[in-house]
Amino acid sequence: MGVVETYRGLFRNGPLTRLLAGEFVSWIGDWLYLVALVVLVYRETGDPVVLGIVGAARLIPYIALSIPAGAVADRFDRRLVLLASDLARAACMLVLAALVASGASIWPIAAVAILAACFSTFFYPAIGALVPSLVRDEREFGPANSAYATLDNLSWILGPAIAGLLLAQGDLVLAFVLNAASFSLVAVILWTLPAHRPAARPVTATAEEHAGEAARDGPAGAVPAAPSEPSRAFLGRPIPASINANALTGVVVLDAFTWFAFGGIGILVVVLATDVFHGGDAATGYLNAAIGVGGTVGALASAALVLRPRLGPVLLVGAGALGGATIVLGFASALGVALVAAAVASLGNLLLDVTRTTIVQRVVPDAYRGRLGGVMATVQSVAEASGTLLLPIVVTVAGFGVALGVTGVALIAASVVAIGLIGTAGDVAAGPYDADLRRIARLPVFGGLSPARVEEALRRFEPVPVVAGTVVVREGDPADRFFVINAGTFEVSQAAATGGTGTVIRSLGMNDVFGERGLLARAPRSATVTARSDGLLFALDGEAFLRLVGARTAVRERMLALYESPAVEVAGRG
Repeated sequence: MGVVETYRGLFRNGPLTRLLAGEFVSWIGDWLYLVALVVLVYRETGDPVVLGIVGAARLIPYIALSIPAGAVADRFDRRLVLLASDLARAACMLVLAALVASGASIWPIAAVAILAACFSTFFYPAIGALVPSLVRDEREFGPANSAYATLDNLSWILGPAIAGLLLAQGDLVLAFVLNAASFSLVAVILWTLPAHRPAARPVTATAEEHAGEAARDGPAGAVPAAPSEPSRAFLGRPIPASINANALTGVVVLDAFTWFAFGGIGILVVVLATDVFHGGDAATGYLNAAIGVGGTVGALASAALVLRPRLGPVLLVGAGALGGATIVLGFASALGVALVAAAVASLGNLLLDVTRTTIVQRVVPDAYRGRLGGVMATVQSVAEASGTLLLPIVVTVAGFGVALGVTGVALIAASVVAIGLIGTAGDVAAGPYDADLRRIARLPVFGGLSPARVEEALRRFEPVPVVAGTVVVREGDPADRFFVINAGTFEVSQAAATGGTGTVIRSLGMNDVFGERGLLARAPRSATVTARSDGLLFALDGEAFLRLVGARTAVRERMLALYESPAVEVAGRG
């Protein structure tokens, strides 16, 4: 199935589409706010070290609160966690607007920005756990993450561009007000989504074991194993032994270096724009927009790459792009070169982000995603804060070339180590029937139907092994399923009109189908189908089959006409 068809099917998922649309609006507002905040701090202080301190201070809540925030995401309705976070941040944005309008000093502004970050801390584990729960199966993890990242980076283009226009007019206050409005809008959308509580952990423990659960769980926010599972240590915390700890360690290694590098780049953009390229606020907006463009291209590229069965090479490509572009950015002497390097760095970062997220979702069950997300957010925040704080200092001492050059080389080396730890954990294991289902999708009976419809139906086919002599459908019974023969031979018969021995009409074999006539006509089975050898069928529920065919008369008539044409008569009855 093609990339376009995959994503068309994905966006038929109403709750997921509404969630992504709402967050897209919110992300645009976030970038208005972040660009305005960075420019405001640097305009008031003119010191890159102070800029780094403020940027790092905004990350302290993520370090301190991400683990308990993850526990909240696994305990309460994740939709309501997101809603509360958005409303609280909207209030913070209005306070910031008032402070800026009144000419307040930078320190109360920084304090409110840190408070807003506290509420943001609860957003990320909740959204990270909610998105994979809205897809139909784990094969859609990658496409959902790619769609999420694409919209995120489109906002990265629009947000800084709009911020540049506002800053050119000297209107910082409006940037904060618009962000408040975006949070309010997404809160309304979240209210319309169905409630979602995390999947319950399996419970097989005794009453005595339950009584000691709190002690076993350890510190608040720890990721406890299910009572019936042994646990192993991961970053000093117990996780179920069934979760691939090596893969998670590899992701953490790559996360740490990626967030260190990209955090430093993000905070140094304003220094490059002002002190190196002498472009002022406008150049800051351009560089951020270039990052957004590169990220969008990376997210779109990931749309195809995450559908590949092996994800290790995708991680290597992403790390090479981010690390190499970081080195180039350190030695760039012209704004045009820096714009290209920033775009390529962002492209690599997004390939890494989507791929890493997909790997984590595949190895972590729903019941633990919030807490593992909190642990990962803590690691990411420590790394980003380190890059935000340390790289400006290194730049001041040794220059851009040394600071970003060493960072890029270290990132590429770390990616090799991480890929070795992750191994095949992120790969999609081929299902036992994948090849059979791909062949079934090409059968003439599905001609005239869109690939997206066929793909969606294939997800619902169930394998049905049969032994010789099994009556699969019986004449006169209600029509409830559609069948495709994958292996074996089957005999179609009808009862004699006089009540004597039934008449064998035909034999069916591999790739023949039966059962659609009764479903399309909404009539009882018109024949009996019996297995004459051991075999394997794929069965599709009647309602799913009718959804596949849809209301289009032409398709229905073509399928019913199969029974009138001798050339295709073996398509079956029943």
